[in-house]
Amino acid sequence: MDRGQKGSKLHVLSEAPGIPLAVAVSGVNTHDSLALKPLIRGIPAVRSRGGPRRRQPVKLRADKAYFFAEHLTWLRERGLVPRIARPGTEPSERLGRYRWKTERSITWLFGYRRPTVRYEGKRSRFLAFLGLAATLTCYKKLAKLTT
Repeated sequence: MDRGQKGSKLHVLSEAPGIPLAVAVSGVNTHDSLALKPLIRGIPAVRSRGGPRRRQPVKLRADKAYFFAEHLTWLRERGLVPRIARPGTEPSERLGRYRWKTERSITWLFGYRRPTVRYEGKRSRFLAFLGLAATLTCYKKLAKLTT
């Protein structure tokens, strides 16, 4: 979209299989990188199979919009290994091997019809419906794993 247009942008942080961990909404005229830190802070505790719980995952994969030196050092300070494509040097095909999982989780969220079109005027209501869609998606995917 153009800078002057109104709209909203969806940011999703998902686990390796594509289960959404955190969702955020921003204006369409804001840069993607501004949503990185709130998404990372919103990650719930990760349960590991054979050991103590970790607070965060080990690696973070993101597209070129999130590549800033400030973000890289911030992620490393928190013990995350950033796997962010560098603009102009890395082809998008290498990151595309992992990016499709996040795109699929966005498709799962939009499968609930209500978040597809933003009918709500307030951002908090739209974010509540996105959170509900993410919760239902997590429940469905995790229920399949246990059966």
